[in-house]
Amino acid sequence: MKTLERLIADKLLQIKAVKLQPANPFTWASGWKSPIYCDNRKTLSYPAIRRIIKIELARLICENHPDAMAIAGVATGGIAQGALVADILGLPFVYIRSEPKDHGLENLIEGELKPDSKVVIIEDLVSTGGSSLKAVQAVRNFGCEVVGMLAIFTHGFPIAEKQFKEAKVPLTTLSNYNAVIEEAVRTNYISEEDISILQEWRKDPANWDPDK
Repeated sequence: MKTLERLIADKLLQIKAVKLQPANPFTWASGWKSPIYCDNRKTLSYPAIRRIIKIELARLICENHPDAMAIAGVATGGIAQGALVADILGLPFVYIRSEPKDHGLENLIEGELKPDSKVVIIEDLVSTGGSSLKAVQAVRNFGCEVVGMLAIFTHGFPIAEKQFKEAKVPLTTLSNYNAVIEEAVRTNYISEEDISILQEWRKDPANWDPDK
């Protein structure tokens, strides 16, 4: 029987929410060259997969953060997933902008979040952890406690693990980079030879050179 992380990895590969191209790397917005590209927004278009994700996220919150008083989604990828999870749990929902609005109330957090609330933050993807932890700080600045963050997928970068530990934020994900590679090998999506390339990239993604 597949573990949850392998099951989710399989689903993400099936719908091409995760793509692996060791021989023809992608270029991220940051300028990094990468053999993997992840777009978890695609999961919203597949009702069966969407249902699995929202149920499992809700279950993990019940198990790990039963004291949660509100759910916050990180814009934009975490908004829909967060709202779905909040609906299952019967909890208030807000979302966190990457930057405050430049007009009106200039909100950074949209919705009604009560001070002193215990909040679980929902992300779709964790890479370096920078934007995710920026959202954490926004909630803390509002006078609330972040009891944890959940995401669909993480690349598992050491820098992200270090930053989450330093920020004292428990991170739980449905799937991860290793699980995706294992499923990709099992289904012949990639070859055994590609594994070394994928592993080498994750060691130092900012400086990885696919031509070396």
